[in-house]
Amino acid sequence: MSSQQATEAASATPVPTAAFVASNLLVCSMLWGSSLLLIKLSGNQNPFVLAAMRGLVGGTTLGLWFAIQGKSVLPKRGEWGIWATLGTLNGWLPNVLLAYALTRIPTAPAGMIQASSPLMVAVMSHILFADERLSPQRFVGVVIGLVGMAILIGPAALPDSGLDAVGVLIMVAVAFSYATANVYVRTVRRADPARMALGQQVCSGLGAMVLALTLAGPPAFASVPQNLLPLIALGALATALPMLLFMHLISRTGPTRAAMVGYLTPVWTTVMAVLFLNESIGLREIIGGAVVMVGVAFVSLSGRIRSAR
Repeated sequence: MSSQQATEAASATPVPTAAFVASNLLVCSMLWGSSLLLIKLSGNQNPFVLAAMRGLVGGTTLGLWFAIQGKSVLPKRGEWGIWATLGTLNGWLPNVLLAYALTRIPTAPAGMIQASSPLMVAVMSHILFADERLSPQRFVGVVIGLVGMAILIGPAALPDSGLDAVGVLIMVAVAFSYATANVYVRTVRRADPARMALGQQVCSGLGAMVLALTLAGPPAFASVPQNLLPLIALGALATALPMLLFMHLISRTGPTRAAMVGYLTPVWTTVMAVLFLNESIGLREIIGGAVVMVGVAFVSLSGRIRSAR
């Protein structure tokens, strides 16, 4: 393609409007934010079983989307390693930990703690990548975010605080796993984001299925049929669909604007927890969550963001 043709092709691509960006951000964050609610509504599932169903339903949904477009769903040369890594770091591992954490702590604070993942990405990227050093503004953002985390989870270290320290630490591990996956994606070259999303879900579901059958056995799946609707919604509507929307948003608006979804997701999680789970949110949670999101905004808006979910 000549330079003139490339210029014409670029100019032919419609510039996304503010309404397009806002609507996609709202829908994507709402769907991702509903995942914690759907986990609660899926019954008292074994965490490995829940992670298996979420991954398999999500992978099947993405596979059907590929098939409708006439694209192959089989892994290409060199993709298995990427799929398996993302299926672990961004799939079955955080999904299992998240499902277990929600048996110990409420949904709203869990979502707020999970929102700290971009702060961890910023710190790891500063250490690992020469072109991702923390600027003064991003450093301030990390410090603000850490203050917010201290407000949210600090009381768990105090006796008789009423907070479950194990559940809080597990949610920190969930955020760290997502952050590690994000950093890993930055090292992957010339890979189709949509195919990474497909492989991530397939390997996540298969890995969790093997672990569920090995550690819990087939009887652990006995309650799946009676909770099939929320499990399908979790895998298709709260996992596969927002992933497709997010990839489309990145291709149209760039990763920086698309990363704004991370600021809205915990808001949806909190609203749904209050409306549908009758959870109460205290002043400490509101302040801590707000401070975390301010820190994330400082970090994200001051530098390049290449985010993966």
